[in-house]
Amino acid sequence: MRIEIREMGAADIDGVARTRIEGWRHAYRGLMPQEFLDGMRPELFAARLRAGLPRAAADLLHLVAVERDAGVVGWSHSGPYRPDGTADEAEGTDAQGASGSSWGELHALYLRPPFIGHGIGRALMAASTRWLAERGHRGMRLWVLRDNAIGRRFYDRAGLVPDGAERSELVGGTPVHEVRYARGLDAIGAASA
Repeated sequence: MRIEIREMGAADIDGVARTRIEGWRHAYRGLMPQEFLDGMRPELFAARLRAGLPRAAADLLHLVAVERDAGVVGWSHSGPYRPDGTADEAEGTDAQGASGSSWGELHALYLRPPFIGHGIGRALMAASTRWLAERGHRGMRLWVLRDNAIGRRFYDRAGLVPDGAERSELVGGTPVHEVRYARGLDAIGAASA
């Protein structure tokens, strides 16, 4: 299987929306209300992406993993850390972190289920962390569902660790709990101490 990792273009948006929705439905089955997952519509997410693409900030990156016959099979979205009032206030830091270094964030990473386990997620993660490091971010954070054992194992293997921050939000009327993972980055995006 030959996969190309590259920046998302306008022609990729429908494939990204399909990948995100399939990824959510697969990863969050049993963790979020099924009615909510079944009600997700890729065309709505695609419309949001299309509306935002012309004014996309230079400090945001959408990457796609493309397979020749299947099209878009993976998607990641990265940028500066989006401060979470509750979690950041609890630890006494902000987007700059306790040491003053800039935090980046992996906002999303999803694969179409048939393409899980082929190294595509690792390739998207590596490209995202490299990109964040090249823009001066000295660390990376992300949020993952507390009960998402597969996702947490993936991030553990990528060198991220839970940093103690947690948050909850309502999804389809059901509380969903997340934990924040973090790691330092060196100048080329590799994990640092």
